Amino acid sequence: MNEEITYVAGQVWRQVSDEEVAAIIAQDAKRRAARERRAQYYDQLRGYGCSGKRVTVPSPVSGQGKVRIPVEMTRDADYEKACQSVTGWERLRCRHDFEFWCARCVKIRHKLSGKDVEFILNRPQQKLVELLEKERAAGRPQRVIMLKARQWGGSTVVQIYMAWIQMCRKRNWHSLICAHVKDTSAVIRGMYSKLLSHYPEELWEEEKAPEFRPFDRSVNIREMSGRGCRVTIGSSEKQDSLRGLDVSMAHLSEVAFWPTSAQHDPADVVRSVSSGIAMEPETLVVIESTANGVGNYFHAEWCRAERGESDKTAFFVPWYEISFYVSPVPDRGGFIRSMNAYEWNLWEKHGVTLDALAWYRQKCRECQSHEKMAAEFPSTAAEAFANTGNNVFAREHVERMRGSCTEARARGEVSSGGDGFTPDPGGCLQIWDFPESDEVYVAGMDIGGRSAAADWSVISVIRASHGKRPAAVVAQWRGHTDHDILGRKCCDIGRYYNEALVVVESNTLESEISYGSSNLGVLNVMAQEYDNLYRRETFDSVSGSTSTRIGFHTNRSTKAMLVDMLIEAVREGSYVERDYRACDEYAVYEQSSNGAYGARKGFHDDIVMSRAMALHGLSVLPERTDLSGLRRPQGWW
Repeated sequence: MNEEITYVAGQVWRQVSDEEVAAIIAQDAKRRAARERRAQYYDQLRGYGCSGKRVTVPSPVSGQGKVRIPVEMTRDADYEKACQSVTGWERLRCRHDFEFWCARCVKIRHKLSGKDVEFILNRPQQKLVELLEKERAAGRPQRVIMLKARQWGGSTVVQIYMAWIQMCRKRNWHSLICAHVKDTSAVIRGMYSKLLSHYPEELWEEEKAPEFRPFDRSVNIREMSGRGCRVTIGSSEKQDSLRGLDVSMAHLSEVAFWPTSAQHDPADVVRSVSSGIAMEPETLVVIESTANGVGNYFHAEWCRAERGESDKTAFFVPWYEISFYVSPVPDRGGFIRSMNAYEWNLWEKHGVTLDALAWYRQKCRECQSHEKMAAEFPSTAAEAFANTGNNVFAREHVERMRGSCTEARARGEVSSGGDGFTPDPGGCLQIWDFPESDEVYVAGMDIGGRSAAADWSVISVIRASHGKRPAAVVAQWRGHTDHDILGRKCCDIGRYYNEALVVVESNTLESEISYGSSNLGVLNVMAQEYDNLYRRETFDSVSGSTSTRIGFHTNRSTKAMLVDMLIEAVREGSYVERDYRACDEYAVYEQSSNGAYGARKGFHDDIVMSRAMALHGLSVLPERTDLSGLRRPQGWW
């Protein structure tokens, strides 16, 4: 993940001498001057500062002088002929130079004035175009996942780039626009209507005038006259309508907010749309969204892209690269001396100017916490995804833990009796490390429901620490099944991992016994079939006697104890996490206003609780000695 930055509200981080203040002010002046030079140099009509490989040539357009055009334009068979006329030149340049086309042919509504103006790209938009054009020039399919900050126009540039492909480069090249709700898709499509209504007639290469008309009486599909290119709009609310479409480009907007249920899965829809788009040059898929917490499809896909495991390139723009987020700094020396740790980090490691830091500090006062500010105006991708609720686990600790996560080495099931492992791509058991004969293991089981819509049942297997080798997650079973089957499966996994100590969260099974469930014998059956079960000590206040019962019973006090243990384990890194989904659950684990712990609404905490069971089991193991070749004693607890 991206580099983490620690925020300390209102705390002056260090004392600064007069000499340092003077040096910082001089450095800030250089940074601001460089920013201004870059902005002044950028000229879309003349091609200066624009993306891609370019060459300087004289322009036939009066008053332009020498311009920088894409090298690929000079290689076009029509280049020599186009140089003979202004119209031919500009038409050919529109075909090869997206940024020139934007300034010459595209009108957009200015947010502040409300007037229609030429589309001049800001710096974040330029960076996105650089990425898209690099892939196009290399002849590769364009696949991007974009994490958006506010107000820099990421959706706008994606949509206009797709329009350029359809209006200038390809015929019969269809596109899909899908947003969270259909009205948003229609707004995005409205850009096409505005673009065509203002298009310069002399640069439109078709016989028919530019027009955006309904296709085959459909309210959701429009066609460009003369080009044969169709634009389909849809919404995530009706995901079934997106499957099986004939498109070459797709813009999937605000995917983090697409509804998820047993009938509607964003992953399935995106996969269906993407699979219908050929892996050919100038095909394009852009998945974009503002962040909506972690653990959802968009977050998982972003993390895959950052790790280089996805077909998509991750693209993110921090707030400080948006040019209009600046405020005057009348007293630069006083401002520098008042900077906190977060601001110093932005200054030293990210090259942020003082006027941008001043804007950020002022904007922070509008938010109740820095976490809420970071969610709206993130400095890193990790900040954007951070949950703004009352988090139990510090974000920086969770993200550090995520660094050890990897895909499992194997997937399948342990055989009945625990004497072997059968690989199966559809199996519920993931294995990162197979059992080693001289290692000690603990398995923690959190019991969920039977149906696909219920909470997950999770069995976590953790290897005990040994010398300099830390404790680590080695296996995890996650699925839905009947509780008696789950109990036997847990015993089989325990046997497979050297007769591991099995810690069962017993609340569910004990409540089923109380209500006369057919599963009343699950704990008893587990006790009969497996020796090494965790047992807790209980006290009978009437008789004054003590006894033991199978499993860990979770109540308000014992859960607080488990959470305290987990906080320490995550903070200190006392065990090695392997599953990205566990980190997702840690990131949305909260304490409510009444003091109760649990996952944020709409998320799960099943993996976290199974980790808690296993880590508690580790804490009660006897001190490790040389246990090689020894069977584990019965009923460690």
